[in-house]
Amino acid sequence: MKRSEQLIHTIREQGIKPVPKRYYILKNALLWGGFAAAVLLGALAFSVILFSIQQTDFDLLSHATHSKPEFFLSILPFFWLAVLAVFLVLAMSSFRNAPRGYKIPGSRLVVFCTALSILAGTAFFLAGGAQRLEHTFGIHVSLYESMQEKKIRLWSMPHEGYLSGEILSVKGETFTLRDFHQKTWTIRFADAFYPPMVQIEPGEQVKMTGKMTSGDAFNAEQIRPWGGMGQHRGNGPGRRD
Repeated sequence: MKRSEQLIHTIREQGIKPVPKRYYILKNALLWGGFAAAVLLGALAFSVILFSIQQTDFDLLSHATHSKPEFFLSILPFFWLAVLAVFLVLAMSSFRNAPRGYKIPGSRLVVFCTALSILAGTAFFLAGGAQRLEHTFGIHVSLYESMQEKKIRLWSMPHEGYLSGEILSVKGETFTLRDFHQKTWTIRFADAFYPPMVQIEPGEQVKMTGKMTSGDAFNAEQIRPWGGMGQHRGNGPGRRD
């Protein structure tokens, strides 16, 4: 029996039927849809990572008692790094199984998927979406420690030289500050450095390095806006208008 006849006999014997074309169309659509969704979700994770970095004043922290690596590890969004890694793997897997996806070398595929997530995530971050996403996630996921919570924890250690809160009143070379735990402080800022964007006036939310001189007094050495460079009013927790 010829090979072709054997093949026909096997097909008839096993009842093999051709797969409908719509099956392949649906499969490809799901693969490309999964690829797009994975890249998009990876981009969202990357945008929150950028937001976390933007919220950390490393030049300010270098003057404090703790090391930069220690603070970096404290504020690093490990959850979002894990999310980014997972969705990059899913994106590469979907692309690899899509039509002709197998032709792209693995290293090039990694660069391609990563670059797409970085570009889309950067655009989302610049549009202000990362802060809203991170804030929403912190509200609705009980086990998640939001960026604001991390910042409050790190900048509420007056014994270590870190203090933050909202300015209540200003008098001469001192101002009264209510920290994010509702404690009131007297801040001396005569010798402190602060950029022009920081207005020492009631309602301003700031973070500082310096020295605690008594139970409710603090000498500021550097003062920065709570929300990061270029962001001050209305960007911190507990805002009262």
